[in-house]
Amino acid sequence: MKHVDLSAAPDPRVTLEHVNCPLGCDDGDVPVLTGRDRISNLPGQFQVLRCGGCGLLRTSPRPSPQTIGFYYPEDYGPYVDTRISSAGRGCLPALRQRMVALGQRLFDTKAHAIPAMPAGRMLEIGCASGSYLNKMASEGWEVEGIEFSAAAAAAARAQGFAVHVGPVETADRPNGGYDLVVGWMVLEPTRLAVLDHGLVVRIVPWPQLGLELFNRGTRRAHHLAVALAIAHHNRVEDRLLLTLWHLAERWGKVTPDGILVPLPLSHERLASIVGAHRPSVTTALGALNKAGKLSRRDDGGWLLHGEPPEKLRHHKLAAALS
Repeated sequence: MKHVDLSAAPDPRVTLEHVNCPLGCDDGDVPVLTGRDRISNLPGQFQVLRCGGCGLLRTSPRPSPQTIGFYYPEDYGPYVDTRISSAGRGCLPALRQRMVALGQRLFDTKAHAIPAMPAGRMLEIGCASGSYLNKMASEGWEVEGIEFSAAAAAAARAQGFAVHVGPVETADRPNGGYDLVVGWMVLEPTRLAVLDHGLVVRIVPWPQLGLELFNRGTRRAHHLAVALAIAHHNRVEDRLLLTLWHLAERWGKVTPDGILVPLPLSHERLASIVGAHRPSVTTALGALNKAGKLSRRDDGGWLLHGEPPEKLRHHKLAAALS
């Protein structure tokens, strides 16, 4: 893909900025894709670049922190879906609330799972209108939020929560720190299918489809249970090796040199997956490579050498019995 000239701002209210790799690499960038806003259909095209040094993906040029709110209007889905009614529940239509509740029971993604720990002080980065703050407060946590949308922050503040308006960099330093910091990040552009009430009605003549969706949800819950067990290991090396072998079970390919995991997993992305800082991941990967347990190919794929760790088999068995 060729570099596209996107230097002109798509709207007078938007200021674009060009950004270099935040890790300081200067090995050149490779264009990955060019896309537009498909949620609110707002103007503009934006290019995703892959760093030639570390493989990190970033958008450049991108809206400045002062003007990016243009692409998150007040009717942005997460702002609406996280509003809290006077009864303490999200302001979704009653039918949709029931469908969401049913879906959460059948396809528990563990998206809100946190390590077992006593309630303390929590900060949510990107708290939207406050539904997760409300959930954690009801479980005894002292909660605070950061949200750059003034309208969404106002909705959370109306429920009595302390929410800073603006980017993370503009927030005051906390007094005493936090016991838990949570946030939601998108690691890769994707397309999702909405399994709503309309789908349930349409697949009634084909019960096999419903059964297969249920089976896939069960398998996903199983995989996420294993991932959650892996996250409890203290050593970053263990979490990395177990995670890569776990991913290899679904996407791995057998090659003469080992099991290939053909996924674009940069050090930064692996750090997000295993819950560690990028420098710690780089050090751990170097140690694993030196020990002959893994290596990286020129195309960015990871090669796993030897047999899967015994701990992974234990986690899979525990997840199957839970």
